[in-house]
Amino acid sequence: MEKQKISIIIPCYSEEEAIPICYNALIKEVILRLSEVNFEIIFIDDGSKDETLKVIKNLSEKDSRIKYLSFSRNFGKEAAIYAGLNHATGDYVAIMDVDLQDPPELLILMYETLLTDEYDCVATRRTTRQGEPFIRSFFAKAFYRFINKISQTDIVEGARDFRLMKRPMVEAILKVGEYNRFSKGIFEWVGFNTKWIEFENVERVAGITKWSFWELFLYSLEGIISFSTAPLAIASVTGFIFFVLSFLAIVVIIIREMMWHGSAFGWPSLVCIIFFIGGIQLFCIGILGQYMARTYLETKKRPIYIVKEHN
Repeated sequence: MEKQKISIIIPCYSEEEAIPICYNALIKEVILRLSEVNFEIIFIDDGSKDETLKVIKNLSEKDSRIKYLSFSRNFGKEAAIYAGLNHATGDYVAIMDVDLQDPPELLILMYETLLTDEYDCVATRRTTRQGEPFIRSFFAKAFYRFINKISQTDIVEGARDFRLMKRPMVEAILKVGEYNRFSKGIFEWVGFNTKWIEFENVERVAGITKWSFWELFLYSLEGIISFSTAPLAIASVTGFIFFVLSFLAIVVIIIREMMWHGSAFGWPSLVCIIFFIGGIQLFCIGILGQYMARTYLETKKRPIYIVKEHN
């Protein structure tokens, strides 16, 4: 009987220090313990600025199970995940971070769970955010609460990209070929039965995170816009509310002028109202602009990533 195969996708951006540690951990914690399974490890070099590609090449020369794709520039983690899924050939496909914040030993439990027909995917979520700055943890929790209120796609709080999927689910994800990608939402949108495994936050083994607060904020906006049209409705409702308030204010001013002559004068209050209403208008136009910008990018049909070099 032919052995089953697991593909492990590992996006990398300037992670030359973490890659050897990650590889050794996979060999020790997973590959040697699952000798009945074939493996391929797919490193995605996302336009790194250091010696990431060189380190990966050196490993691939020693281990034929290592494959790599090197992008022509930095396209982002979402593009790296999509590229990995596109090139994975395994019966099961895993996605994990190179910094070992995703414990590789959990892959064994994931695989054993998927051997039954009950689940199509085993995913992970963090139960704690120990070691993260408070402000970052606060906004992360707020994001999950907000998006789950306005979106029809439920996204589990603390969900990681770290998961193991059967081939049918991978094929379904690849059919979602949109340019602006938010994988956490796509994983949930395609459906399939998913079992969640919880674990506590783990510190990076090497290097520093490449996600700044601003980048995480933009990424959260991507998720909100990709999986909800509620902000457009909020803009419309806000505009209607201020229209009603403005109309009531005009009525009050007319009544005051009729009862107490000269009460309608005063430019400071008028300027404040103009600035306030103008700000609301610009805010609503900005929401509309974000959706139009995403539509504009989708209509260009640009490739999600460009591979410069691979093996």
